[in-house]
Amino acid sequence: MDSHTKKMIAPVIIAILLVLYYIGFFILCICIPIPPALKLLLGLVPLLLAGVSIYVLVERIKEIRSGEEDDLSKY
Repeated sequence: MDSHTKKMIAPVIIAILLVLYYIGFFILCICIPIPPALKLLLGLVPLLLAGVSIYVLVERIKEIRSGEEDDLSKY
């Protein structure tokens, strides 16, 4: 296992756990008996957060592959 693969394990695991949590919260929001508008509002937020988590994961993987692990070196 090369060093890039080792550095990608933690972000991938955290992102998977977050996405599973947000999807579970979405399913819970859909199942509870509340008005449909509130279901949409409460259900949409976790799905958006899951999308943002995936986007951040993709960006982090690009950083690791390019060899730029330390963001502070830019400043």
